[in-house]
Amino acid sequence: MTENNEFDYKTAYEKEKLKSADLAQKVADLEDKNQELEFKLNRIKGNPIWKASKPARSAMHFVIRQKDRLKNAGSIGGVIAKVKYKQIERKAKVHYGTESFPDEARINAERNEIFEKMPLISILVPLYNTPENFLRDMIESVLDQTYVNWQLCLADGSDSEHGYVETIIKEYQQDPRNKLGKVDNTGIVYHRLEKNTGISGNTNECLKLANGEYIGLLDHDDILHPEVLYYYVKAINEKNADYIYCDEATFSGKSIDHMITMHFKPDYAPDNLRANNYICHFSVFKRSLLDGTELFRSKFDGSQDHDMILRLTDNAENIVHVPMLLYYWRSHAGSVASDISAKSYAIDAARGAVADHLRRHGYEHFKITSTRAFETIFKIAYEVEGTPKISIVIPTCEHLEDLKRCLTSIYEKSTYDNYEIIVVENGSKSKEIKAYYDDIKNSAMSSVVKIVDYFEDKNNLNPDGSRPPFNYSAVVNYGVKQSTGDYILLLNNDTQVITVNWMEELLMYAQRADVGAVGGKLYFPNRKIQHAGIVLRLGVHRTAGHCHYKQEGMNLGYMGRLCYAQDVSAVTGACLMVSREKYDEVGGFDESFEVSLNDVDFCLKLRQKGYLNIFTPFAEMYHYESASRGLDLAGENAKRYAKESDHFKSKWKEVLDLGDPYYNPNFSLDRSDFSLNVEGYSSLRDA
Repeated sequence: MTENNEFDYKTAYEKEKLKSADLAQKVADLEDKNQELEFKLNRIKGNPIWKASKPARSAMHFVIRQKDRLKNAGSIGGVIAKVKYKQIERKAKVHYGTESFPDEARINAERNEIFEKMPLISILVPLYNTPENFLRDMIESVLDQTYVNWQLCLADGSDSEHGYVETIIKEYQQDPRNKLGKVDNTGIVYHRLEKNTGISGNTNECLKLANGEYIGLLDHDDILHPEVLYYYVKAINEKNADYIYCDEATFSGKSIDHMITMHFKPDYAPDNLRANNYICHFSVFKRSLLDGTELFRSKFDGSQDHDMILRLTDNAENIVHVPMLLYYWRSHAGSVASDISAKSYAIDAARGAVADHLRRHGYEHFKITSTRAFETIFKIAYEVEGTPKISIVIPTCEHLEDLKRCLTSIYEKSTYDNYEIIVVENGSKSKEIKAYYDDIKNSAMSSVVKIVDYFEDKNNLNPDGSRPPFNYSAVVNYGVKQSTGDYILLLNNDTQVITVNWMEELLMYAQRADVGAVGGKLYFPNRKIQHAGIVLRLGVHRTAGHCHYKQEGMNLGYMGRLCYAQDVSAVTGACLMVSREKYDEVGGFDESFEVSLNDVDFCLKLRQKGYLNIFTPFAEMYHYESASRGLDLAGENAKRYAKESDHFKSKWKEVLDLGDPYYNPNFSLDRSDFSLNVEGYSSLRDA
């Protein structure tokens, strides 16, 4: 027995050593090839002829891009749809700007509205050599607020050459709007600092001036929507909010209608916030959340707001996102809104803020790296703890080539070794597939692949011994029962591994106590996106749909969303990892969803238990979608899908009525490309 154990150990060790050496050699080969290509590229770029031909190349690439767009559109109708999208976007940039400002009647109504809670909101603005037009725009936007119980706290670190800053503020302190509904120590409060102590130090000085129960943070060159405080106070009264934020836009020039980008955000999503400071502006929070700590910490200057938001949202009990564009971030030379490289130290500060946050949450070993989307949009690699066993459950019927491609890719590409594959056979009749099963049993894959026949178990048959109709949920549950792993990885038989460490990328999240299901990024064979997270109510049936569907694989996604791991309502069962404990806790797949929406239902059950579901773009696979069972487009398939859709909408009515917390209600539910639903903005304002 001892000899056998020693032999097995040595064999496993040698196998592991060979695999590691093979991977190391592959990496070395790729690095050599990369260096060679980089050398050739630099040599080409240094050639005088290459430099002189730049205008001609630019023109050629423009023509190629237009040709590709036409090709990707697929038809004249597709081109028209793209043009329409741009038209909606252009309209929205006005619709969400000054056109959204309240008229006189609405201003009077809001100023006269009495809430049960009418908290004083102290808005902190650190000043430093602020240009006159920026300063006036900022102050005017506060004076124009329809909620009047505010205090504007200004700490001025400007140098002697910018003495006009103080003069302008004293002018506005005499403005009638500054006296509207104010009592002593409210309105515009100004303090001239002896020296400039940077954005963190100056903002902390602002806080010393503040008397408010709630604190708001405004940059000296930005603009508030006139109703932002009104809607925030509504959130305080209706939802007992202690941390509030809204959607925002960047603009250039003299008018907020000259918008560059509009950022429509999800509700509070901790993984999104770790990956990038999506909350940003306009943060207002209950002062008690500071709990005696600093507002801004100077060691994180450049990303002091990200650090603060991570700390305060950890303490908050009711984080409320107001899904309205109520903050306008000015883009100008030297501002972060214009170019992060204008403040390169912000990148290191952001990375440090996230690292500090992760350590507070008990994570000791992790890696934070920038992504291709943006320097301050991060990939966070958590440590995989130990080597728990993963059970990969693959239901299959016929489709030999799909299954063979899937199993071969797992076995040959995966860098994680402690796994088993449970192939759940459910109805194949061909000799070829049965011959393949025999081949597996006589191959090296036999050590990890176990084939179980769903219909060999009499419990899965009808009372008369006949086979019931196909039930994907029942097949999955049966496969899980036959498995022995600590983690369950559901996989379609028509998938193919791309990322060699795909299991590790999923496992690092599935191991977290606060995470339920984790899903990867799936592509069609043409490298267009099949799955990048599921959105509730998206699509014609208003049940659930895939966002970024059929977009180019290298697309960055809306505000970089295809480049970082994030919280979502659901992920596809075509590639879904969950701990066995949590799978059992929610009772596995609901077998009343025989074919469709069972994965979404499963994820919502996990969410109902308080777990987060996560999509990560760093576990990539091809998915030859619906090759095994066909599409739900017509005939009996369409009838069945409609029936299961009705069942889903009935079961999750309250959840669906609230909308998807990770998908802004300003987006259309008819398209998966984050198109805006401009017409819906008015209803949001009146909600």
